Parts: sequence; C-alpha cells; structure tokens
Amino acid sequence: MFSSNPFTELPFSISPSIMQGYVILMVLLVVGGTILDMIHKKSAQYFFENAKKAEASAKRSVSTGEKASLAVQVLVDEVLTSGEFCNVKRRLSHLLTMYGFVIFVATTAIMIFAYPTAETPTPGILPALWHIGALMLAIGGYWFWFFIRVDVSAEGLSWYRFERADLFIVSLLATSTFALIWSFTQSQGIAGWSVLAFILFIASSTALFGGVYWSKFAHMFFKPAAAFQKRVTRADGSRENLPPEYDLTDPAVQAKFPDIPQYMGKNPPNMGLGIKREPANHY
Repeated sequence: MFSSNPFTELPFSISPSIMQGYVILMVLLVVGGTILDMIHKKSAQYFFENAKKAEASAKRSVSTGEKASLAVQVLVDEVLTSGEFCNVKRRLSHLLTMYGFVIFVATTAIMIFAYPTAETPTPGILPALWHIGALMLAIGGYWFWFFIRVDVSAEGLSWYRFERADLFIVSLLATSTFALIWSFTQSQGIAGWSVLAFILFIASSTALFGGVYWSKFAHMFFKPAAAFQKRVTRADGSRENLPPEYDLTDPAVQAKFPDIPQYMGKNPPNMGLGIKREPANHY
C-alpha cells in the first residue's frame, strides 16, 4: 500500500489525461474561488486602504532591507512554524494538517503528471510521502475536529454539529480519509469498495477545491500578507493606530500616567495569565 502509486490503477479505465485535466480544473477553481472571495469580502481593498492609513501615520520609514527581514520573519514564524498559536495542541494540530496537506497535494500532482501509468515506474519515495501526508492531514484534522474546535471544547456543542464554516475542514478530512481507504482497498484487491472509495475521494476533493468561495480556504493566501503588514506597522510606529506598549515600572511612564503608582504602586505586579490561566471549558 505505502509503496504503490494508486493513480496507476485507476478504476473505470480513466486515462491519465482526464486525471491531469481534473487537477488543472481544481487549480483553476481555487484561483477563481479565491478571487471571488476577495471581491465579495473586499479583503484586498481593506488591506490596501489599511496600508495607506498606516503609511500616513507612520513615525519612521521602513527600508527595503528591513521589510525583507520582516518578510523572512513572517515566513519563519507565521507560515512555517505557526508561531501565532499560543496553545501548543492547537499549534501541533495546525502544523500536522498544513504540512500533511502540502505533502499530499504535491505528491498527488507529481504522480499524476510525471508517473501516470505503470509503464513509468514511480520512485518509492513518492507513494510513501503521499500516504504519510494523508495520514498527517487526517491526524491533525481529526484532532482539531473532535478536541480543539472552540464550539466543541469550550462551548460544549456536539462534535457532529455542521455549519457552512465547517465546509473546509470536513471536506479536507473526507478527502484524506477516502484517499487512504481507496489506496488500502485497491492494494487488497477489494474491487467494489475500491471503486466506491475512489468516487467519494473525487467527490470530497471536488468539494474541497470547488468550495473555496464558501469556505476559509482563501484565508491561507491572505493571512501571510496581513501578518507582514502588521509587522510593518509595528516597525514604522503607526501600530494600526493602537497605543504603544508601555513598561509600567518605567518612571517616565509613571510620570506620564500618575494614576499608575497611585493605584498600582511604583512596581506594578505582573497582571498574570488572565484568560490563559486555564482552558475555557466551563460549559
């Protein structure tokens, strides 16, 4: 199972060109859905207008080299390591899902376009990565769905409660699950179940990539840009028109805000963890 390319033995005698055309169609659906989502939510318009406001209230100019450094920080922190998640479990679940998805999609495209038939033997590493990616995607996704989702872990709602906002994660889980079932049943020669699993795999992946407009898929492309802009506003001093972060023990700050020593003392204590002190599950 882990060493065979499942796309070389497609049911219904599907030709490689049809599967390749299907992959291209899914890419076009993602691009089109993302553009429509940006137009509908006006996210791009908001982003550029917000950038202009920040530039107008900037206290210093950020050089090209500094912006490049900030872009690298976004790539390392927000993109590659998901450093914006303070909760370790949420972060691990997200990383498993993200890297599993990237590995799964990349190896799928490579095997379909470069090794579509048995006449072109597939390197063993590709099917292994394909199955590992699907497993990572399933583990991270199911972990999130059953144990980490806010409405389940904090609000006490049923895990099977489904809303339109759940389209992305549900279709993602269905795609990885049916892909693994299809590969297993096909490797075991269970023809009927293999065909059914393949049909469900194609249906769920079509819902995943075709439903970009109605899901949170598009935010994956906008999120890094927003994170970069946030770092730029902190660097140029505009801070999105938010007040600066003060050290309450600084005498200059206490002189500027005399109520601090009056009500909190000259050495204000750390305010503590607050809402992070314990999990929000008091339903």
